[in-house]
Formats: sequence, C-alpha cells, structure tokens
Amino acid sequence: MTRTHRDPIASSAGSSSGALSRYAAATAAAEQQGSASGDFTLDATEQAVAERLQGMEIDMSAMAVVSNVYRAANALRNHLERTVLTKHGLTWTGWVVLWVIWIWGEIESRHVAAEAGVSKGTLTGVQKTLAAKGLVDRTVHPDDARRVLLSLTEEGERLMAAVFPEFNGVEAWMTTELSGAEKRELARGLRALVQRAEEA
Repeated sequence: MTRTHRDPIASSAGSSSGALSRYAAATAAAEQQGSASGDFTLDATEQAVAERLQGMEIDMSAMAVVSNVYRAANALRNHLERTVLTKHGLTWTGWVVLWVIWIWGEIESRHVAAEAGVSKGTLTGVQKTLAAKGLVDRTVHPDDARRVLLSLTEEGERLMAAVFPEFNGVEAWMTTELSGAEKRELARGLRALVQRAEEA
C-alpha cells in the first residue's frame, strides 16, 4: 500500500499565512478528507503549527515527534478501548493493571502503580473495581502489614488469556502499514524516549 502522507513540517518554508487562513486551510482539508466530526486532519494541524512557529528558533522535528507520540497514544488507546476492552467491561487503566499483574504474577500494589503509570490512589479504586468483578485478589504482605500484594484470580487469568489475543490482533491491524523492520525501529525509538524521560 502506498503512503502519501506529506510532511508539512518540512514543506512550510515561505508561508506567511495568518491565523484565519490557517483555520480556513485546516477546515478545507478536513472537509476534503470527509471528516464528519469537523476535526482537523493531522496534516492540516501540522501545517498550521509549522506556519505559526515559522521564524522561531524551534526544533520542529523534536516537536513533531513528541506531539505525534502523544496524539498516537491517545488515538490507539481510544480505538483499543472502543473495539476490544469495553465489551469485556474493562477500562484502559483496568486493562493495564491486569496486564502488569498477569505478566509479573503476585506483585506489590506500589509496583503495580509504578508499572501501570498511575497514582496509588487511582490504583486503589481500580483494584477495588477489579476485585468486585472477581478478577483480582488482594492480600496483606506476610512480612509487613502495611504492604499489599495483588494477584489474578482464576477468572482473571482466564480473562487475560482470552482477551489478549484479541487485543494483539487489533495491535497488528493498526501497524499493518509498517514493515517488520519499521516496527522494530519505531519500538527502539519509543523506548529511547521513555528511558530519557524516566531518567530526567
């Protein structure tokens, strides 16, 4: 399949459009691409950003990477939640918590929160919901009553074994346009961003 995505960051030189023309161009692009919701397309948004920041000493490539990582993460999360998780009664955060426990086995709640990227308070609410669904067990650490261990119930294990192949099938579909080498390179690049952010 041929990809025709234009790079507006690289092609914005010489443009001096004002805010009104940026808005008009973005609106026209959305209409041309059949956006029923009226949302601006990715190309149109990037073009408007490039024009707005023209002449400033900005690392446009770095900005494009970070903004597109954010936008991609939200788009992929929303799609997976809508197509896979909701019908199984799961939210994205609930799924991630189940995933962490599934991978590591019995694990301290504080480590689950860190791995899932949520606060301890958020995890408390999520684990209570998952426990009420019969998916997660909560026990006191044998060496310290202040620490809590989380593990999957048999029902939780069955759910993960059944749902993950479906989840991964959608992951595979969403990356269809990338070759195996492109997927590996993208994964390496994203890991580098994560490591940089976590070490800061």
